Amino acid sequence: MDVKQFIRQHREDWKQLEELVADLSKGRNAISGENIMKYHRLYQKAAQNLSYSQTYFQHDEVTQFLNGLVSKAHNLLYKDQVSSVKQIRYFFSTKFIGLLVEQWKFVITAMILFAIGGFGSFLAVMNDPLHIYSILPANIAQGVDPQRLGSNDGAVDSSLMSASIMTNNIQVAMLAFAGGITFGILTVYLLIYNGIIVGALAALFWHHDKSYDFWAYIVPHGMIELTAIFIAGGAGLLMGFKLFVPGLYSRGYQLKQQAKRSVQLLLGTIPLFVLAGIIEGFITPAAISLEAKYAVAFLTVIGLILYIMIGKLKLAKTITSSDS
Repeated sequence: MDVKQFIRQHREDWKQLEELVADLSKGRNAISGENIMKYHRLYQKAAQNLSYSQTYFQHDEVTQFLNGLVSKAHNLLYKDQVSSVKQIRYFFSTKFIGLLVEQWKFVITAMILFAIGGFGSFLAVMNDPLHIYSILPANIAQGVDPQRLGSNDGAVDSSLMSASIMTNNIQVAMLAFAGGITFGILTVYLLIYNGIIVGALAALFWHHDKSYDFWAYIVPHGMIELTAIFIAGGAGLLMGFKLFVPGLYSRGYQLKQQAKRSVQLLLGTIPLFVLAGIIEGFITPAAISLEAKYAVAFLTVIGLILYIMIGKLKLAKTITSSDS
């Protein structure tokens, strides 16, 4: 049996289970006892379908769909309602990491697009510093003075700066995510454009022999901030790709399904933006040594790696316990 036959044969049962999951989610008394028996039967069948799909269609999107459907049905059928705090903790510690692992290719693609823009503008300004005025917006190009880098350390309102930066970064991420509705075109533009700005600035500071100083003010918050932007951009690219290539499903169905997944990825970046905003507002402009700023950047990278590794371990444990 190929994947098309598999979907055609079981699609109606999956649809009925989705409807029952939606009804039961509204309240334990939302459906009758007769439908509860039907729910249990459809859940068992979907679980069998998932096992078959994992064996024969491991990399097809139908497996991801069934995994999500069975998980929702399992949680409603066998688990008591959990508190909001537990739900939030589960999402950020396990669910978000699972989504990230599933969609890592789109996150990497977002990073590559950013790097393309950055590398191209770096080469342009490196060859001729005057290109900075044609590449960057006028307010940025005219307001940057490499010789004054660090001169205002400790003299800014850190709390106001942190809130402003955090708000701006979240807006960028939301635009990158929402760009998926444009078949990903706006997302691609935003990723390349932001890469262009960073690359051009890096080349300008390189010309003034200030690269070490420049990156010391970028990487402490930048490692977390860029990771969050790449995840949000990846969410937009995922949605755009599914609209371009809907596969066996309609574009409307793909938009509905992938928008849910992409929104979850976007929500998962909010704590990262909050942390990046705090670092950028309080640590980056602080009157501390450049080496200390690089040390903060190193710690953020280690923290990100540990967060993903621990999340993957929890995810594996959850999957193992569900299978058993």
